[in-house]
Amino acid sequence: MQEEIIRSVMEGKDTLALLPTGGGKSVCYQVPTLAMEGICLVITPLISLMKDQVENLKRKGIKAVAIYSGLNYYEIDIAFNNCIYGDIKFLYISPERLETEKFRNILSKLKICLIAVDEAHCISQWGYDFRPPYLKIVEIRKFLPQIPILAVTATATPEVVKDIQAKLNFPFENVFQISFARKNLTYYVIKEDDKLGRLIRILNTLKGSGIIYVRSRRKTFEIAQFLEKNNITASYYHAGLDAVTRDRRQNAWMREQYRIIVATNAFGMGIDKPNVRVVVHLDLPESLEAYFQEAGRAGRDELNASAILLYENSDVIDAQNNLQLAYPEPEIIKNVYQALGNYYQLAVGGGKDISFDFELNAFSNTYQFKPSVVFNSLKFLEKEGYITLSDSSDSYSKIIFLLKKDELYRFQVENIKYDKFIKLILRSYSGIFTDFTKISEAELANRAEISKDDVIALLKKLHLMKVLVYIPQKSLPQIVYNYERTDVKNISISKENYLELKENAERRLQSVIHYATTNQYCRNQLLLKYFGEMDSKRCGKCDVCINRNKTELSDYEMDNIISAIKPVLQLKALSESEVLGMFELIDEYKMLKAIQWLKDYGKIYENEDHKLKWRGKTH
Repeated sequence: MQEEIIRSVMEGKDTLALLPTGGGKSVCYQVPTLAMEGICLVITPLISLMKDQVENLKRKGIKAVAIYSGLNYYEIDIAFNNCIYGDIKFLYISPERLETEKFRNILSKLKICLIAVDEAHCISQWGYDFRPPYLKIVEIRKFLPQIPILAVTATATPEVVKDIQAKLNFPFENVFQISFARKNLTYYVIKEDDKLGRLIRILNTLKGSGIIYVRSRRKTFEIAQFLEKNNITASYYHAGLDAVTRDRRQNAWMREQYRIIVATNAFGMGIDKPNVRVVVHLDLPESLEAYFQEAGRAGRDELNASAILLYENSDVIDAQNNLQLAYPEPEIIKNVYQALGNYYQLAVGGGKDISFDFELNAFSNTYQFKPSVVFNSLKFLEKEGYITLSDSSDSYSKIIFLLKKDELYRFQVENIKYDKFIKLILRSYSGIFTDFTKISEAELANRAEISKDDVIALLKKLHLMKVLVYIPQKSLPQIVYNYERTDVKNISISKENYLELKENAERRLQSVIHYATTNQYCRNQLLLKYFGEMDSKRCGKCDVCINRNKTELSDYEMDNIISAIKPVLQLKALSESEVLGMFELIDEYKMLKAIQWLKDYGKIYENEDHKLKWRGKTH
């Protein structure tokens, strides 16, 4: 459906595109932008995804920049200047930056041809990842009244689809949506006490590349080790690893140096590995939207692939407990915000756009908070837009020359002791006069045959002399204040909104639990129904369908038998022979097969008199 979406955008229409994970959403705004004059403003909340997209575009020779909380003011100035005076085609920006005075001042100087809203479900409080700063997007429309919006997402329920268009002020509904069905992807749910043993059996049966998703960083390491001990090459990935390590492991897995990557949900955004054959979840996800996205990373080459959820009873309790932890009481969230400002000795009205090192345990110990309470409070404050929290050192060292080439040459002549080092930088990196460039101090040290500390000292001296700007890699997680520190009384966490968000999260988790624990309905049908596709057919391949296929009955025959006996057994209990006697026109063998299947899957049960009775509802 990409062509229809692109044509709609080129005709100047506000457009909402729902394409599944791996469905090529970014192409839908990249192609029309390249066909038009001007810049595409891409709004997305995910810094890691911004960086991936910018790097991918640059590799294709397309100029793009990203602006987000935590950037040095030099970086922001240079990025905006390149947008105004250069030939930048894509400006990626986080929703919080749209409100800044700097952006508002620069907006009139930018020739915007399209506004792309990525992860558009974030604008809806009915969505699984609601972010209040997304509600501010509509405000920039008054500055760009003739510019169309393309909103894209991989996962949205019918309720969210309507809400996205309303919140973005679409003049009329204009939705392009292909079916969420993935015919090559088979879903399985397996209840298993020995999950690790079953995991090994699965990976020995299903060959090829795979992703294992877990909820904790510690488990990524432990399970990767366990797989290695069982002769399955594996590595692990989570947001607490430094950027260099994450990139190295991701690239090694992409090149199939490891067969399996064990990861938290920090892994996967922007990853386009087509030949993933299996995705296994060892913990219950927070929502079916998240599960559908993560499972959908399997089989993008349209060859057969498997998505498997392993669970045991305790996982349901753990998921419910995790949800409660994710929503600290509003007063506790405010207390954490207050303590954070005191921790950095920030005056009310100060701190905007400043980045601070953050150590969770040190902060928690100082103010006698539980680390989990602090972490979840900060995540809530981040979603509300007050701060940005990077889970790890999410950066490389970067430099840019401030002097023009002729000025730099004069400096080298006048400061001969820096000449050799500057020449080494110029030989090692390109584009260093127009944009910040990632560097490796260790690599420069090796080439210069000096120590890494000496390289850092030279870069710092050149920075002080205003020859270049040197931004060292951060070694700790960062907290950035998106706004000035405000008095805690002004922190707006309305009790009604808070409760509504929590209730929505509880409903989404209940849908996950229902998906995992039910064994009567086709997995594919359950997922598609959740996303509003009500008339899908049984897939015939999932764990439920396989068991139902063993009855040797067609769907038509099974549905006829269920519709015949259900109303009878709902009214009164009957023995098996009484049921058979009531429906003499139905083949007795098929009736017995259907009854056995309904008993196996809990739809009918035998009471104390050994009579059959209907339990619960059915499709």
